[in-house]
Amino acid sequence: MIFVAAGTRDGRDLAGYILDHGYEVTASVVSQYGQELLRAYKGIKVNDQPLDEAGMVEYFQANGVKCFVDASHPYAANISANAMKACAQVGVPYIRFERDTSQLEYHKAYYVNNYEEAAQKAGELGKNVFLTTGSRSLPIFAHSDALADKRIVCRILPEPEVIKEARELGFTPDNIIAMQGPFSKELNKELFIKYEADVVVTKNSGKLGGADTKFAAVKELNLPLVVIDRPKVDYTNVTDSFEGVLEFIWKKEKVFQRK
Repeated sequence: MIFVAAGTRDGRDLAGYILDHGYEVTASVVSQYGQELLRAYKGIKVNDQPLDEAGMVEYFQANGVKCFVDASHPYAANISANAMKACAQVGVPYIRFERDTSQLEYHKAYYVNNYEEAAQKAGELGKNVFLTTGSRSLPIFAHSDALADKRIVCRILPEPEVIKEARELGFTPDNIIAMQGPFSKELNKELFIKYEADVVVTKNSGKLGGADTKFAAVKELNLPLVVIDRPKVDYTNVTDSFEGVLEFIWKKEKVFQRK
């Protein structure tokens, strides 16, 4: 069985791609929405329980996992680190599928290493801060001293638990945009204008994550952009293509067959 950490849209597509090539696949997602989207892939199994390193070791051994495909979010470095350690413990081959980044040549782009640095830089650049970083980082921005006197607008998924968390953190309805992407350049521009953004904060999630259309929108509006760089992870094996993942699985399968 091939285990896929499928926390992104391309992760789900990759799980379906492997399934279509004749492999038994279990895709791991923790959100209800992710589980619903996986139903489109007939025959795929779903793991909806978060797994730390020890949990992965136990799961791999109990379920006969032959390969771990890491298609978790580019910013979920802890998942990748735990997976590589767990795979090393039990001898399960590991490969990372890493989506491309989007390149931006722009004099108002400010690259930072983490969410805390992003909050600090955004506070220096304007009064109205527009977040496009998802919901998991909201507590950092909501509690940042650098943003204490700023207006923070967050764009998040329209899921009840996500909106509930935003409200509990103090975001008022007029500062919450609950929308499902992807977003075009024009829609991004209209939202930045409507909410009078002075600065936009984003992650470099690549074209599939919508980074390119955000980059284009801020350039046309001449807005400062704070870009949170991806965590630096030393993956044991990595590819940027579905074909590369399949080739890796096929080669490892041949090794297993010879044992």
